[in-house]
Amino acid sequence: MDTNFVNRKNLPEGQRHLLAVCSSKPFLNNEGLNNEVPFHICPFDPSIADDMTHAIRQLKNELRGASVSVLEINLFDLVLDILRSEGDLDWFLDNESEFDRNRLKAELQGILDVETIIVPRIDDEMSKAVFDLMFITGVGEVYPYIRSHNILNNLQRVAKKQPTVLFYPGSYQHSLEKGASLRLFNVLMDDKYYRAFNILDRAI
Repeated sequence: MDTNFVNRKNLPEGQRHLLAVCSSKPFLNNEGLNNEVPFHICPFDPSIADDMTHAIRQLKNELRGASVSVLEINLFDLVLDILRSEGDLDWFLDNESEFDRNRLKAELQGILDVETIIVPRIDDEMSKAVFDLMFITGVGEVYPYIRSHNILNNLQRVAKKQPTVLFYPGSYQHSLEKGASLRLFNVLMDDKYYRAFNILDRAI
């Protein structure tokens, strides 16, 4: 693509590019990564989040038609499942109005530790599925108690075989001086993460 960021204007082109890349054998075989982890980021304009949800659903259907199976991990749904299974969801819903933002964040981070809870749950989902490609969605919905760079840093221990695409409501910026950084909603600095590739930059 001519741009490394999906927006409303180029969404149809972005969909075509994603389908072409994600269904290609070199991509699915992790070719051309120079021994890096097979992590890819698809940055998109946060204002088209609903359109991207529809586009991802359509992409999964088209990939299924091309015999490419996708495991989607929606982080928001995963969080709800964890809170429900631990018996904490009803308590949070009943008491949420009494928490200020900082306490709510601290309470959730205490339960939803990325290294010991979130990534092992993703690993468990991976072990139960047969898939060619993993999508990670729901990134914006779980901010700030789950950070994208933290997910990627910990996930690289277990997601080494199939390519992973993280759909990111913001920008993935590169510079020679500062390296690579994730900017959530194009405003908030999520943190630096160097090892992922922008999937929109990948040649078809």
